[in-house]
Amino acid sequence: MAQSGWIGQKLGGRYEIETLLGEGGMASVYKANDPNLRRVVAVKLIHPHLSRDPEFVRRFEAEASAVAQMRHPHVIQVFDYASDQDVFYIVFEFVAGVSLQEHLARLSADGRRMSFEEAAKVGRDIASALKYAHERGLIHRDVKPANVMLNFNGDGILMDFGIVKIAGGTQ
Repeated sequence: MAQSGWIGQKLGGRYEIETLLGEGGMASVYKANDPNLRRVVAVKLIHPHLSRDPEFVRRFEAEASAVAQMRHPHVIQVFDYASDQDVFYIVFEFVAGVSLQEHLARLSADGRRMSFEEAAKVGRDIASALKYAHERGLIHRDVKPANVMLNFNGDGILMDFGIVKIAGGTQ
């Protein structure tokens, strides 16, 4: 099924796909409803051509497994990993807010900059998340503004561990 064809569909007999949140070279992320637990979630689906690559699927599963082990207020939480119609997906917590990249772009468009206090807070949040991950042998390898969400409280949430390296491993 084409990635945009998922909107309005039920994935895995459970997750009701609502809207496309973002798309990258490896996967698409959707906002979805989980009627079983009555909550909004984010669902990351591997692009179909990559679903046929066993090595890529193995790495995608490793991302889900590695991140699912982490419980930290500034690391995105994984709820589920599964496949449907040969499409592999990870279900994450949905963070209501904007990416740090989008926030910085909006500020720039208005001729403003992020305040020192706000930048320091987000920096501390992400440093705390990275320290936590590193203590568990996980190296993110793709920290950038697009991979940091800011919730409506201004908290930084680190996400997209897609190219995570497990210390001593080859992910």
